[in-house]
Amino acid sequence: ETRIISEDATIAAAIGSATIDGLHAGGCLSCAKHFPGHGGTNEDSHEVTPVVDKTLAELADYDLLPFMSAISSGVDAIMVAHILYPALDAVEIATMSEPIITGLLREEMGFDGLVISDDFRMEGLTARYDVGDAAVRFILAGGDIVMCGAQVDKQQAIVEALNAAAADGRLTQER
Repeated sequence: ETRIISEDATIAAAIGSATIDGLHAGGCLSCAKHFPGHGGTNEDSHEVTPVVDKTLAELADYDLLPFMSAISSGVDAIMVAHILYPALDAVEIATMSEPIITGLLREEMGFDGLVISDDFRMEGLTARYDVGDAAVRFILAGGDIVMCGAQVDKQQAIVEALNAAAADGRLTQER
């Protein structure tokens, strides 16, 4: 795999934490991805919606270790994956999941930084959701920043859906 630090979670955690420290020393923000872990699948969420069939205990013993280390190191942001983790949420991908973003990441793991979505242009999301509705659902699930690359139609749909949800009260001023 060419897109990971290491297949060994403890090595990934150590290198990730050192990277965070180095970024901070240089005056930069840091972001860990793809929460709660992409290691359980070889599928590419740019093309499909991957499924990771691991229990919470299995995730905690491997996939979550680098994220716990990153949180301890003061990581500024965490990007959430467009992946389905049936043991954590049988219906929603992580990006749409309150049990994963608010329950696991924020409450259980204690992360209080920025939660960023993976790109809303990706098939892992667009094959299952309308991007506007998904943007609202991501924010309601506990996310903070919707990422969408250069596709004006999707960006416009996201802005319109978020504005509509704010206007009709689905998204509160606090959220």
